[in-house]
Amino acid sequence: MSDDYRIFSLGDSALTVEFGNEISIDLNERAIALSDHFETHPFPGFIETVPAYASTTIFFDIARVRSAFPGSETAFESVSAVAEDALGQIGRAESKVSRTIEIPVRFGAESALDIEYVAESHGLSVEEVIDIFTSRTYRVFMLGFLPGFTYMAEVDDRIATPRKDAPRTAVPKGSIGIAGKQTGIYSLESPGGWQIVGRTDVEMFTPDGERPTLLNPGDHVKFVRAK
Repeated sequence: MSDDYRIFSLGDSALTVEFGNEISIDLNERAIALSDHFETHPFPGFIETVPAYASTTIFFDIARVRSAFPGSETAFESVSAVAEDALGQIGRAESKVSRTIEIPVRFGAESALDIEYVAESHGLSVEEVIDIFTSRTYRVFMLGFLPGFTYMAEVDDRIATPRKDAPRTAVPKGSIGIAGKQTGIYSLESPGGWQIVGRTDVEMFTPDGERPTLLNPGDHVKFVRAK
């Protein structure tokens, strides 16, 4: 794996390995590969990893790390060394089986709260927006904001639309939004400023399930019209 990265502290019990600052499949695969490595090869004091678009954050227990690595001055120094060693061992995440999940979407006015705005902004009809939006398969780059909220890309330039100037105080659960080149699914009702172009009844977050989140980084999503 390339040595083009930087490691920095994120508080006293976490550090981030950053590979870049753009939406890139290559960078995202590096972040997922590092996360997967520690999930299967945890070090003493390891808690969890959180992969993002182009970085991986590693959370750890300070006391356990200090006890396991007495030769280092700080827990950050110890985990940094472990992360650098891991980066020398792992490759991309391409060997993983990539899942493609179909998500049925309702595009009616009561569900697609902003689809007319998106259409008007780009000189398109609502049907054209739906056709363009459903023509692509979107990669899940990361989860965040809410449990199970998916950050996916990339939205076609013809319908890419900035966030709302004034966020809604309550976006319905299951709403599917556009924010620039990103799209995402609101796993729970929440305030939010993404342009809502549809809604699904598929559960994104089931905390009591074997898999709490339906989608995970590296998965792919194909939106289809709900029947």
